Amino acid sequence: MRSIPQYKEASEIMLTMLKKVFSIIWKALNGLRRLVMSLIVLVLVVVLFSSIGEDKGPEVPKGGALMLNLDGVLVEKAKNVDPVKAVVQQMQGSEEPPEIQLSDVLDVIHNAKDDSRIKMLVLRLDGLYTTSPDKLMTIGDAIEDFKKSGKEVVAKGDYYTQGQYLLAAYADKVYLNKVGFMSIDGFGRYRTYYKSLLDKLKVTTHVFRVGTFKSAVEPFIRDDMSEPAKDANRTFLNALWQQYQDKVVELRHLKPGALDDMLNNLPDRFEAAGADFAQLALKEGLVDKLMSREEMDQTLIAQVGEDDDHHYRRISFDDYLSIIHPKFPAPKKGPKVGVIVAQGEIVDGEAPVSMSGGDSIAALLRQARFDKDIKAVVLRVDSPGGSAFASEIIRQELLELKKAGKPVVASMGTYAASGGYWISASADEIVAHPTTLTGSIGIFGLLATFENSLDAIGVHSDGVGTSEYAGTDLTRPLSANLKRIIQANVEKGYDRFLTLVSESRHMTKEQVNKIAQGHIWIGAQAKELGLVDKLGDENLAIKDAAALAGLKHYSVEQVERPLTPREQLVKALFGDAAQLAASVQTQQYPWLSKLLATLDTEVSPLVDMKDPQGMYLYCRDCNFQ
Repeated sequence: MRSIPQYKEASEIMLTMLKKVFSIIWKALNGLRRLVMSLIVLVLVVVLFSSIGEDKGPEVPKGGALMLNLDGVLVEKAKNVDPVKAVVQQMQGSEEPPEIQLSDVLDVIHNAKDDSRIKMLVLRLDGLYTTSPDKLMTIGDAIEDFKKSGKEVVAKGDYYTQGQYLLAAYADKVYLNKVGFMSIDGFGRYRTYYKSLLDKLKVTTHVFRVGTFKSAVEPFIRDDMSEPAKDANRTFLNALWQQYQDKVVELRHLKPGALDDMLNNLPDRFEAAGADFAQLALKEGLVDKLMSREEMDQTLIAQVGEDDDHHYRRISFDDYLSIIHPKFPAPKKGPKVGVIVAQGEIVDGEAPVSMSGGDSIAALLRQARFDKDIKAVVLRVDSPGGSAFASEIIRQELLELKKAGKPVVASMGTYAASGGYWISASADEIVAHPTTLTGSIGIFGLLATFENSLDAIGVHSDGVGTSEYAGTDLTRPLSANLKRIIQANVEKGYDRFLTLVSESRHMTKEQVNKIAQGHIWIGAQAKELGLVDKLGDENLAIKDAAALAGLKHYSVEQVERPLTPREQLVKALFGDAAQLAASVQTQQYPWLSKLLATLDTEVSPLVDMKDPQGMYLYCRDCNFQ
């Protein structure tokens, strides 16, 4: 029988051996990590210097086409891409889809209009992700302006989604692959409901809200959509669909209501077209010709010539953008109109450009206030709202900007609803696109407690405090008095919202309350209701801001947080490589990236807003398909 010292000695030997083994494993893994990171950097450096040494840069083929190949997600403001992080994400299969800045698309089309080297515009939209009608129609307006130069616009594709087709319809000719398809099915709003699940898990959901149509919390307290929510959603979806249908009918010279007629009789029409989606699109007048890829190429070659790869002569969107946009443009002097973008959910504190951090946007407004060259500001809002506290922080800084004598015009993008409307309401003027989703004037709070869930598995919470509010946490039920306080706070927040809108829009609170209650309106309706001043795009907002400031000659400047030295170096050295890294995996598996992007928009917002009081000005129903 072994003695205790012998056991101890044996244990120490075993522990020492285990430490050595784990140490060796750790060193190996750490070395592998360093090697992988070094290889990533090496690849990026090789890409960079090979492009510098061998490639003189893209050239515009004289008499060629501009290929508008929009592969990615259209956004108001694209975030800077970290090349190393992009490659790591690509290796892990967790990369984000490429972002395309709307203003870049407009600049490219505008420049190509007057570029004598560009003979025509070719729309290749297969890689364009689901996009809102306002952005597509804004690009469409730029295409219409391009056509005034006498240059032809052609759209070509293997298939067109509903959004892609809206943009393609602006072309003079629309080509579709012979075995392609087109998906036009209208707009819908469907959600997943969790009440039965939460009941089975014995989770207690506490909802505090004001507004008949403020339905963001319904998935946690119901198993289906309420009738008021259905009515409200049906109202804005029908109005939005009418805008879409009217535009397609106008562009394609179809009979009024042609899309509704096709959808209402789709089985018969589909069978009459030989159960062939491409033939159906041709018979309905949605496309001009069905061709194979080679036939499309040959048709375009006949117009602009053939390149060394036996394709039609063209320059891509990215290459043309790199020619007209220097990486570090020289700052312009003189009076300016500053543009500040507030996009994504409004969250408390700092946030990347994909979201509107209360502190981040307030800092940009403050930056514009103390910039002597900026005489007026356009606040470009593309947000469904979020944190009530963060929304008010942004609005307070906007008021300080106005006090400094600088007019502010709010320009609404895809949506400026709930908190998005809160930060817009105090502007000197509000400009919305006809399809903007706005309004949703309401407020809610949501808390979940797990006392019953824990009780079911034998876990309990108990203790004492100096008041009934001390030690409040998710393991204990909310007291009746605390519920009363929270509901009163939410109601006070709603009253403040009504007051803010009534004072800013010169309406009575009663008038505002009738059109509030969490109801969503599209821009055209909001104009009739007095919630916005004009219908138009960002360019109209910029012109109006300049007029309010009395400016005749001015430049436009994007107000941004200054890049750190590291960010400047990365942008200068690896900008192109970073974009390449971000797009490789997406091009291989576009369907997967689209799915991941959709899931992310469903799950992340409520996690990120982190309002200090748990109060939200958020339009959950603004997300539709």
